[in-house]
Amino acid sequence: MMVSCTGKRNWYWRYAWRGEKQVIRIGEFPGICVEEARRIAREYGAMLDQGIDPKGEQKARKAMPTLEEFAWEQYMPYARQHKRSADDDESKLKMWVLPKLGRKLLCDITRQDVDMYRTAIKGSHTASTANRHHALIARMLSLAVEWDLLKVNPVTGLKKFREASDAGRFLTPEEIGRLLAALDQEENVVAAAALKVLLLTGCRREEIAQARWEHLDAERELLKLPKTKAGKVRWVPLNEQAQAVLVGLPNIDGPWVFPGRDPSQPIHNLYKPFKRALKAAGLDESIRIHDLRHSFASNAVTAGVSLFQVQTLLGHSSSQMTQRYAHLAGSALHDASAVAAKAMLVAAQQQKA
Repeated sequence: MMVSCTGKRNWYWRYAWRGEKQVIRIGEFPGICVEEARRIAREYGAMLDQGIDPKGEQKARKAMPTLEEFAWEQYMPYARQHKRSADDDESKLKMWVLPKLGRKLLCDITRQDVDMYRTAIKGSHTASTANRHHALIARMLSLAVEWDLLKVNPVTGLKKFREASDAGRFLTPEEIGRLLAALDQEENVVAAAALKVLLLTGCRREEIAQARWEHLDAERELLKLPKTKAGKVRWVPLNEQAQAVLVGLPNIDGPWVFPGRDPSQPIHNLYKPFKRALKAAGLDESIRIHDLRHSFASNAVTAGVSLFQVQTLLGHSSSQMTQRYAHLAGSALHDASAVAAKAMLVAAQQQKA
């Protein structure tokens, strides 16, 4: 113990590191009693036995950012330059990750922290959503290792949840009618309009959330999607029903078709309004926003729209992704098969003649 000129009594631990004498402050007495000071000194001794300099570790800890500081100061600027889904990452961070884990120092985030967090997300959402959150946190911690802020990534080796392999739930025409009626009564009119456009166009959530007025071509009845999942610019045809929704939007100054509470920012949270609408419509509350996209595709195929056309409307990069809806084609495919067979038989008969 050392006593300062002001009378304060502090505990210190002296040790040698690589041939040089070092001293590290443990704490002030009586806030730290003698038993506690000895315990901390033993911990420092154990670190020394493992080849770790306690004083250096203490300095590194003081310089260690929290997950929130790392997210805004380092990760998001990097993501803006390297990821098409940076806006989606920002939304996840604001709404879910940082409120739960943001105050923790990077070095204090454990495998258990991440596992418990993603398990909670799986309970309130789906396995696939939980896996997307898992992937975001894992990537952030991986970059922290690459940038020499962490020595190891605690999430390495943590297996993702098993995801359902089916095409997802899709709404029947009767259920769609009930949902649209509920959205007409939704208090958040901007969110309700965005959900309607998702259902009526088959677009992805972020594609609609990030839509700007400058991307609308009213004359050609098209919406330009400059940033898609495939990384390519895509033009979405706006049917009469989708156009009517856009015309009915409240007049809010700003660049976004669907602005958030702050008109300078796009809408971020469609989840709560969607759940309210499902409840008001008496529908299964496990239905996801992404199921609106499945509903658009499934009902289109059932109505006789070709799989090739559905592939184009959804912006699928390959036909394999659209084949999940092939079993719904039903009579349309039978009619197409009959036309093809009839054409071949007529051609064969003409050849014989």
